[in-house]
Amino acid sequence: MDKISQDCPNPACFFCLVKEGNPSKRRASILKFFRELSSQDDDGQVLPISGLWNTAMAHPNDPEFIELGIFECMTSLIWKGLKNRRWLSHDQNIYIPYYAAHIIGSYTMNMEEYAESAVHAGVIPALVELLRGRLTWVEQRVAVRALGHLATYASTFPAVASHGEILELSIQLALSSLEIVYTHFYQNADRRLSYHCDLLTRGMGGVEMESRKAEEWASQLQCWSLQLINCFAFKQEFLSTICKPDFLLKLPGMWGGLVNENSPAGIGLLRTICHHKLGKGPVASCPGMIEALCNIARSSDDWQSMAIDCLLWLLQDPTTCRKVIETAPPALLDLADISTLGDHKKLGDSIVNVLQDCITSQGIAHNSVSSRIQDEIEETLSSRQRFKWEKNMPKEDLHIKQAASLVVKLEGNSLFSAGNISGAASKYSEALSLCPMRSKKERVVLFSNRAQCHLLLQQPLAAISDATRALCLHNPVNRHAKSLWRRAQAYDMLGLAKESVLDAILFVNECSHSTDPDLSSRQNKVPDYADRLVKKQMREAWLFKEAAIKHGGVHMEGQNGEVKMTDKYKKPSLKDLQRAYLQLREDEA
Repeated sequence: MDKISQDCPNPACFFCLVKEGNPSKRRASILKFFRELSSQDDDGQVLPISGLWNTAMAHPNDPEFIELGIFECMTSLIWKGLKNRRWLSHDQNIYIPYYAAHIIGSYTMNMEEYAESAVHAGVIPALVELLRGRLTWVEQRVAVRALGHLATYASTFPAVASHGEILELSIQLALSSLEIVYTHFYQNADRRLSYHCDLLTRGMGGVEMESRKAEEWASQLQCWSLQLINCFAFKQEFLSTICKPDFLLKLPGMWGGLVNENSPAGIGLLRTICHHKLGKGPVASCPGMIEALCNIARSSDDWQSMAIDCLLWLLQDPTTCRKVIETAPPALLDLADISTLGDHKKLGDSIVNVLQDCITSQGIAHNSVSSRIQDEIEETLSSRQRFKWEKNMPKEDLHIKQAASLVVKLEGNSLFSAGNISGAASKYSEALSLCPMRSKKERVVLFSNRAQCHLLLQQPLAAISDATRALCLHNPVNRHAKSLWRRAQAYDMLGLAKESVLDAILFVNECSHSTDPDLSSRQNKVPDYADRLVKKQMREAWLFKEAAIKHGGVHMEGQNGEVKMTDKYKKPSLKDLQRAYLQLREDEA
């Protein structure tokens, strides 16, 4: 087909150009279109740009538009929007810088050669202007995404790094992104920019849907900023800029929320930092950092293995081991029975080996290890040795030990029912000492029962320890419902909403599949007690909570200071939350 369709009144229509049947004529027409688009002031320019956006999203590896100059075209359009506010405000041109930056990010997402083409086309300075906030947070989001892709490749990272302000801007954006989105969009539903609303919901849904999507985009803005910083963190020369105490202390709390569970966020950046010798020192010196890493390591966080890596690396370094030797080992000892976690094979063995080195290696200063920590590590090593001995024991002897453990456990159950909680905990400890190491199911129950005793005795740290041990022994890992619930309660007692809500939601998930009559409920409803805890923790862990308290939108009620949101800021229902989390865990169930 050599002629433009008679149905289209525009002889330069982009959609007609791409339908051209003659390949050489089609390429020439598209090349001409890209070269001239930014110099034109015609109405309706956003239509071909949005079409290109759809194409970039659907076919990011297609080289055709790259070869014809799409990067140069998108860069020119961004500059035009930045310099010509009259043009930007005309028709629907306000959308164009967003789409242009998004197109750059999509085409550079997978292919290094495309990223090189983008850099040669001069995209970085234009993206940096958007990153500075020259327009709005919506354009910042896609700019940081595109720059993050360019920084990923060895061949294009130097070009990104040559713009020294990118790292500083990314750090500030990671710190302030949630507040920016809250104050510039979420807080005032009646003053939201219409094009923001359209981009968020594609014209579907009202205020509530816009708010939910804004929370998701705010999380992406923060997580993509952290991803960009992470590219710099692989280079030691940038660690001094990144490892500032006020920034490091915020990283464990930057988790993306349930709306962005695919990003390792703050813990991912911490892992990169801890991989470097120059990064370990500042992390180990931050008050509360090791405690935060321990909490993530003993949680249902998808990225708990990254926190474990950080703790192990800090212990393996003689200069940082002294700083963390009293806080890291107790949490790691609780994880010593874990087998496989994600890509980590025999993770428990690795943990035990590192801890053993801590009390035997001369380089780590054996004398700096307290007797308490030494005793706890020696106890774990003895348990490992006991497991080996049991392999050579006659089956009859093992059955006798298991029967004796069961008798003591039943005694503990009777004491628990009678209200003697301390006595029951002691019996469960005695039963654990008798129970064969290979009897994992029985040990899971004993640890979980003792965790319940610690809860009732108002000993949340001990409850977390025992619940974690039970979850590590369970097959599959982190799926023992009662232990999840008990650890969720213990974290609640400590005021750790994120860790509590992750365990509580996973508990709800396990209830829906459980055959245990104590857990499964009629009509597959969420237990009321779990409903209450999840709702409470979702309020406490809400992504915009700090911004809302600072700028308004929530108020304090009751003697307990419970934070309640106004109706204007309704959170997703528990049913929605459960459905989302079930989908998240589907592959692991």
